Amino acid sequence: MITLLRTLFGESFRIFFLAAGLFAVVSIGLWTVWLGVHAAGGIVTDMPFAAAPHLWHAHEMIFGYAGAALGGFFLTAVPSWTGTKEARRFFILTASGLWLAGRLAVWWSGTIDPLIVAAIDLAFLPLLASKIATQLYRRPKPQNLLFLLLLVLVWSGNLLVHLEWAGLIDNGVWPGLRLGLLGVTAMIAVLGGRVTPAFTRNAMTRAGIEHGLPRSYRVLEVIGIATAILLPLLFVFDAPEIAISAVALLTGACQFARLSGWRSTWTFSQPIIWSLHLGFAMLAAGYLALGFATLDLFSEVAALHILGIGAVGGMTLAVMSRAILGHTGNPLIAPRPMALAYGLVAAAAIVRATGSIAGLDWYNLAMLISGGLWIAAFVLFVAVYLPFILEPHA
Repeated sequence: MITLLRTLFGESFRIFFLAAGLFAVVSIGLWTVWLGVHAAGGIVTDMPFAAAPHLWHAHEMIFGYAGAALGGFFLTAVPSWTGTKEARRFFILTASGLWLAGRLAVWWSGTIDPLIVAAIDLAFLPLLASKIATQLYRRPKPQNLLFLLLLVLVWSGNLLVHLEWAGLIDNGVWPGLRLGLLGVTAMIAVLGGRVTPAFTRNAMTRAGIEHGLPRSYRVLEVIGIATAILLPLLFVFDAPEIAISAVALLTGACQFARLSGWRSTWTFSQPIIWSLHLGFAMLAAGYLALGFATLDLFSEVAALHILGIGAVGGMTLAVMSRAILGHTGNPLIAPRPMALAYGLVAAAAIVRATGSIAGLDWYNLAMLISGGLWIAAFVLFVAVYLPFILEPHA
């Protein structure tokens, strides 16, 4: 048992990616059960958290699930970027404990002072940011320091949510949730735009291909990243709808233009690669959908779920599954069930989006199907990767 715990907390990706996978199953499982009871005509009014159930769901997927995925990624990737030592077990234990404490505090927020809930839940990201800041200081490249800004944006979104929940401001929850979600998607625009063409290029080179490799264009990268960062700020500062729509549409168009140069069709035989392309395509589609939604030409709820499920869920699943293989010394070949899992997350996004635009007759069923698809995907992830996570690195 002691050896198992030493392994689990020995490297950040192990505990955080396992926590993300388990939380993805448990949180959406609870949400889907609640939806199912109400769809069947029942009513559940006595919940342990103080927020409305749909707000608990949104908050926990953005700051709970995505927070764990970001923690595992940054604590694993930044040392390799900077040549610094990885976090020690005590830090990993402390950080993961704070993340879990935040989830429990929000879950039991109906019986805890909201300021205490806020203090607990807001503690994780500053600890994460302080750790990676000390590592990035060794090699302060601007493209990496940008992630600290994005973490501040995500944390600020959580702060706004808690300020309204504590009764200190009147309009913090919805701007905060959008700031948090769009802060995470901006990270995907940066990270996904970095790793997707790079990993595709590496795979093609290993296959002996020397020509027609993925290409990235500087102007598209700059515009696509800058607009992705600007967009959540426009929502928070209540910019004119036409400005928000224009920026969202430009962001989505840039992401699609970037993706078009990355040889996506070549990756169809390699799930570990095409999953990244699929997640990035969902990112682009979500931004476009959000731009049209701001003009009342599409459902905003549908657009946000394309971003949340398809882009955040899809890209984090792709990155986590690849990172676990790489950092445990296993070949970068996704086990067969993971190809299904990648597709299930994308399907969950599409079904959930149609539920918001196809009318009430389909809405409840779409919600339940989408939840089931998501749960199935992450059950597969946990089942397939748990042995790798618990396997000591040779």
